[in-house]
Amino acid sequence: MSEIDIRLTRYGSRVANTLTTAALAELVQRYGGDGDSTPILPGEFDPPGGGFLIAYDPDHEPIGCVGWRTLAEDEDTAELKRMYVVPGHRGRGVAKALLVAVEDDARRSGRRRMWLETGTAQPEAIALYERSGYVRIEDFGHYKEYEDVRSFGKDL
Repeated sequence: MSEIDIRLTRYGSRVANTLTTAALAELVQRYGGDGDSTPILPGEFDPPGGGFLIAYDPDHEPIGCVGWRTLAEDEDTAELKRMYVVPGHRGRGVAKALLVAVEDDARRSGRRRMWLETGTAQPEAIALYERSGYVRIEDFGHYKEYEDVRSFGKDL
């Protein structure tokens, strides 16, 4: 998709809430439970220790989101969270554009690595990360003991 406009916003903004609610609803469909019970504190996605980005289509409609926060155990590492693209806009390069933008934002803030957790019920996400240079790393984070978790990392 050409003409994707990606903007930094607050994690608690109305548009961010709308997209993250949709993301969590999809995770419920894929995994059951509450979708993602990873603890998130207010302000974790605020600069300079984090960032939250929204992708807009040419009609200025929000079509995707992604965020990063500094990993508590390692201030050089950013953790990717809440990557989501509205279903009608998938397969058009939105996720790749969001991934590049979030990596750039984390790099500008001094992070040297990006880590993420995903799962086996998200094969398209795993494929995107692998195509983008992410490699499997030791499982970490909230879901590290779960059998279907897959953790990835990339040097920025």
